[in-house]
Amino acid sequence: MITIDSIESVFDEQQIIFLTYGGTFTQSLIAGMTGVLEKEVEEDELSMSTSNNIFVVFIELTQNIMNYAKKLQKSRHFDPKGLIFVGKKEDRYFVCGQNIITESDKTHIETILNEVTSLDKDALKQRYREIRRSGRGSHEKGGGLGFYEIARKVEDLEYRFDKISDDRYYYKLCATIR
Repeated sequence: MITIDSIESVFDEQQIIFLTYGGTFTQSLIAGMTGVLEKEVEEDELSMSTSNNIFVVFIELTQNIMNYAKKLQKSRHFDPKGLIFVGKKEDRYFVCGQNIITESDKTHIETILNEVTSLDKDALKQRYREIRRSGRGSHEKGGGLGFYEIARKVEDLEYRFDKISDDRYYYKLCATIR
């Protein structure tokens, strides 16, 4: 797995980084980064399927970073900035993100990700449809539908939570796309 902890090794191993950003996320910034990413994808002449998968994962991760940061802005003890990068290693692409979340958000996210990563492709597809039909997983409600969308588009999905205080964690997720 490519992790945010190993960005330097990505450069040392002659891998390609299309986009890296760390800081505060806004809708206009995400739109601008999407434009830059689109240009890089065109230059790399990716298939429509691969480029679509990269964009789905990128948008979902940046939206999550921005939404969880909004929750933390009420706290004066933590800076809610996030980090994202998109790159290529050999014939695989990766999109990785990191941000700070609360313990209750960690519990919620971890439950969903444990389920998502335990399902095979067919079961994942079925579960995604069930959640969409129920309306429970809509983005507005924070039901985690985005994690199912990501899992459907990727070859591998890895995540972890690193405790940084009594109620705060670094949440790190890396998706590999072929």
